[in-house]
Amino acid sequence: MAKKDHKQGHVGETPATQLLRANKVAFTEHPYEYLEHGGAQHSAAVLGLDPFSVVKTLVMQDQDAKPLLVLMHGNRKVSTKNLARQIGAKSVEPCKPEVANRHSGYLVGGTSPFGTRKAMPVYIEESILGLPKIAINGGRRGFLVGIDPQVCVTLLGAKSVQCALIE
Repeated sequence: MAKKDHKQGHVGETPATQLLRANKVAFTEHPYEYLEHGGAQHSAAVLGLDPFSVVKTLVMQDQDAKPLLVLMHGNRKVSTKNLARQIGAKSVEPCKPEVANRHSGYLVGGTSPFGTRKAMPVYIEESILGLPKIAINGGRRGFLVGIDPQVCVTLLGAKSVQCALIE
């Protein structure tokens, strides 16, 4: 099966795919033409996926500038107020891109929750866990991996939250 990847434009290893392979997680590779600020909506359109099942990885921080990851549907925004309340923080806000890059070890637009430079708490929008399969960043701009959403819980210890806002 791995041979087939080469025809589809095998992307090569990233810290994310190395972690998934090391933990024997089954995943599919979905390279696409990256578009600056295109986001999950763009990757979903290019790959013919439902943006609800394309999950974006957002690096945020609490009032003490402690980083955390939020996994959210590609066509939803995070209610930082609801998130802060659920995780017991005074406030939560997105990190500036250069700060996010430093925490995750990935470039914004290519952030994967797997294989981050720094261990951070991970929060996942509860409805994502109800999906049969999700496409999430594989550790490089223009590269998603298809996985079972439960992997986020088993491998990352992701805690389920309800903080989605419709875009």
